[in-house]
Amino acid sequence: MDSFEQEGNGAALESLPPPPPVPPDVVPIKAESDAKKIVRHPMARRGVGTKGQKVTILTNHFKVSVGSTDGHFYHYSVSLSYEDGRPVDGKGVGRKVIDRVHETYKNDLDGKNFAYDGEKSLFTIGPLPNNKLEFTVVLEDVAPTRNNGNASPDGQDSPNGRERKRLRRPYHSKTFKVEISYAAKIPMQAIQNALRGQESENSQEALRVLDIILRQHAAKQGCLLVRQSFFQDNQNNFTDIGGGVLGCRGFHSSFRATQGGLSLNIDVSTTMIIQPGPVVDFLLANQNARDPYSLDWNKAKRVLKNLRIKVSPSNQEYKITGLSEQLCKDQLFSMKQKNTKNENGEAETLEITIYDYFVNHRNIQLRYSADLPCINVGKPKRPTYIPIELCSLVSLQRYTKALSTFQRASLVEKSRQKPQERMNVLSNVLRTSNYGAEPMLKSCGVNINSNFTQVDGRILPAPRLRVGNGEDFFPRNGRWNFNNKKLVEPSRIERWAVVNFSAPRCDPNNIARDLIRCGEMKGIRIDPPFDIFNEMNQNRRLSPVVRVEKMFEQIQSKLPGAPQFLLCLLPDRKNSDLYGPWKRKNLSEYGIVTQCMAPARVNDQYLTNLLLKINAKLGGLNSMLTIEQTPSIPMISKVPTIILGMDVSHGSPGQSDVPSIAAVVSSRQWPLISRYRASVRTQSPKLEMVDSLFKPVSDKVDEGIMREALLDFYTSSGKRKPDQIIIFRDGVSESQFNQVLNKELDQVIEACKFLDENWNPKFVVIVAQKNHHTKFFQQGSPDNVLPGTVIDNKVCHPKNNDFYLCAHAGMIVSSLIFVSVN
Repeated sequence: MDSFEQEGNGAALESLPPPPPVPPDVVPIKAESDAKKIVRHPMARRGVGTKGQKVTILTNHFKVSVGSTDGHFYHYSVSLSYEDGRPVDGKGVGRKVIDRVHETYKNDLDGKNFAYDGEKSLFTIGPLPNNKLEFTVVLEDVAPTRNNGNASPDGQDSPNGRERKRLRRPYHSKTFKVEISYAAKIPMQAIQNALRGQESENSQEALRVLDIILRQHAAKQGCLLVRQSFFQDNQNNFTDIGGGVLGCRGFHSSFRATQGGLSLNIDVSTTMIIQPGPVVDFLLANQNARDPYSLDWNKAKRVLKNLRIKVSPSNQEYKITGLSEQLCKDQLFSMKQKNTKNENGEAETLEITIYDYFVNHRNIQLRYSADLPCINVGKPKRPTYIPIELCSLVSLQRYTKALSTFQRASLVEKSRQKPQERMNVLSNVLRTSNYGAEPMLKSCGVNINSNFTQVDGRILPAPRLRVGNGEDFFPRNGRWNFNNKKLVEPSRIERWAVVNFSAPRCDPNNIARDLIRCGEMKGIRIDPPFDIFNEMNQNRRLSPVVRVEKMFEQIQSKLPGAPQFLLCLLPDRKNSDLYGPWKRKNLSEYGIVTQCMAPARVNDQYLTNLLLKINAKLGGLNSMLTIEQTPSIPMISKVPTIILGMDVSHGSPGQSDVPSIAAVVSSRQWPLISRYRASVRTQSPKLEMVDSLFKPVSDKVDEGIMREALLDFYTSSGKRKPDQIIIFRDGVSESQFNQVLNKELDQVIEACKFLDENWNPKFVVIVAQKNHHTKFFQQGSPDNVLPGTVIDNKVCHPKNNDFYLCAHAGMIVSSLIFVSVN
């Protein structure tokens, strides 16, 4: 009070009445701090690296020049509705409607070209005449996929008893109302700002407009659009991967702000599509069935729902809504008699089967549909049935379900490309895309160079590895093997058994004997197996889950206790349906370490690779970096440092109720960095951010992952707390960087403070992205770039501290980007 009075405020304070007394039962509330929460941003680049052998590299970025950046993109919101006010919800209709608006009202729009995203956003260069515009347009044959229960498959009498007035219409037409309303103005100068590292919301929006122009260009050519990838309906781009699914090769195109300026990144891309053609052919391939009569129609109904078909002979297109409950020869409907009326003057109806209608009234011969269900393209209460052999699946329909192990392996094998082949394909794509003729790009003054961008790379030397008996060796070309070498810390295997689902394809006794012999060569002492469990013949026809249960009943009846390890011999190499149930039973229910193998072509090299996995699972150490044993790892060996790896895996597409799995591995026994422990938690489906790093359940108890990792590090590292925490985060996009820095990292810091309020370790977060579209090629060489190649110039981010690393030898063109943020 005295200090305020000395500043001349005494009179004002003295004039106030005294404060009321505080009741005795009131507990004071701690005032919230007004200090703003710290917002972390990605680390800015401090310079480029210098170590390694310098090499010239080509990359699939094509330099882009922009003629003028003085103007503005104008963003408009688009609202589409039918004549009766219903909103337009059909995909693909929007582009047709906006194209018709552009054609019909070009003069009213000052001749402006549109960049339309197909949904609710439209962009122009410069403003339209008014901030709000309304148009009405009519489209014919706009939506053959929308049946609405009003049309027959062929435009004639339909097997669902509809009014003939509607059926006589020669085509469908719709009236649309279109509202275009001003939303925002985006300066083109924002593109130049992004190239200088001054990214803002405007710069992201400006680049988005350019990408929308590319999507629109591809849509007008009839391509399937998947984000920034485009797929043409060309048989040469299809490859069969089994199960009625095709891999469809297309191309990714996107504009990128880089250190070297604006560039167009073009890459080969692949998506999965449904096998086009007769519906029955697809179902036979999908279910691997012998003939149409052995199909599982419940499964067929699930896989066909919402797919689009063309119906012969009318060639009209519809969406499948289901199947008929009865066979084509038995499914009845009421057909109105044209020339026969009842006593009320109404047309009489005749009960007739779908089969009779098409064969006898339409004179369409049906070879095999009589004994199969019909395709329903109508509504549940007003079905429209079509014999299945008249239905063909439309091309370029995405297959979004999870691929089987066999399909994934087939896709990888068939989509493999040599570097020179990929370069030729990309050059052809840029030439045939004809982006120079795109009106919006021409209006922006965009010019795309046709040459691959040349960048400077550095090849880092391979790290020296330490194996058993103090021996060192260098990997060659990103590969190494353990021939004639022992493991650094081999485990001891005492209580184990062999489980054989593969009999009579192999002799499990020979495999056990060879595994023991190879283990001795690597320094792993393996006792003879306690027992060998061969699957009983009568169990092999049971479901995979039941086969596993039966096998565990055998194991539990003979083994005296839980085994240290189980070796499982599977009958199939790539796609055994026993693998999932077996792993779930061992790891989730019993916590038993297990190793699966396929007994085909077993040799010493195969068994050595198997032993590397087994040794690691049982807590052994196969090899380590020589530099970590010295110890002389820069920044890490001198200061206690814990290294974390984080990732989140989600359920297969379409499994929205399956929880996501968050996994964190953490280093232990500092100054070593090759020993790790793992923690796993479930979390909400599709949630990408790890939400269980810090989980306080009381003032003193934290059940989060970080507490486990930090306490384990402390006890295994001579009771030292880490002064540095390095986090490798996998699987997040650029748009999620700030969430990692300001949500996940916050949890890590809170977990540290929960253990010790005065503890202030340093942090660095390194985001590793694999699924990007930047690829590198050796200049004048048919081979991939060498392992250890680093690129940190020209095609990297204008501001953020990122770099590309080709970390290992690859059979296909690939690269890995690490983006470092703090």
